[in-house]
Amino acid sequence: MSKPGGREARSTNSMARRILIILHQERSNPGRVAQELRARGCELDIRRPALGDPLPETMEAHDGAIIFGGPMSANDDLPFIRAETDWISVPLKEEKPYLGICLGAQMMAKNLGARVYGREDKRCEIGYFPVRPTSEGAHLFEDPQYVYQWHVEGFDLPRGAVQLAEGQDFPVQAMRYGKSAYGIQFHPELTSLMMNAWLVLARHRLHLPGAQPDAHHREGRMRYDMGLRAWLSRFIDHWLPAESAG
Repeated sequence: MSKPGGREARSTNSMARRILIILHQERSNPGRVAQELRARGCELDIRRPALGDPLPETMEAHDGAIIFGGPMSANDDLPFIRAETDWISVPLKEEKPYLGICLGAQMMAKNLGARVYGREDKRCEIGYFPVRPTSEGAHLFEDPQYVYQWHVEGFDLPRGAVQLAEGQDFPVQAMRYGKSAYGIQFHPELTSLMMNAWLVLARHRLHLPGAQPDAHHREGRMRYDMGLRAWLSRFIDHWLPAESAG
């Protein structure tokens, strides 16, 4: 992990792409996303602004940025939530690859002026649910694509963004803004250990309307995880193509 802070410089290995990873809790980790990036030779700069790590003023020293999820809301009046939401303008303006996962996608939507909301009936998506590609997302998603969800809020499609996948209870499941900024509502990064931890540490959320019981999560993983893992590999290659190195 690179040490944050100070004037940043490129790695001495000019071929290594440097990806900024933004997490929200001390125990959080980027899971399979980190595995896929490291397998492609990327260097990860992991930061936790909620714990005091700074955000870079520009993307000069990074080839892409990913903001992950967390139990907080993009609507929370917390300094690090406001800072991260505003900071997303940096990769957007510089047209550097950006990926928002769940909370990170909701922050991106809010940055672009869209609503982040919970359903009036309090229904959530926790477990494996199908999403379907729009015509613009047919090259990225199967029809249907079963994905792992863990959220009580969704977001409207921002003006100027392109919807790539849709769901039943939360219509916007994936979007693109510009050429290389993406937001997805689901969690392809989860390893088995991470899922087990969520099912224990956030077990109270399994009682929310729409949440699947513990056994369904485990059955769903056996049935759908291979496909979701393959999807993540394809998506990373799409989001960060090899020819952009250097």
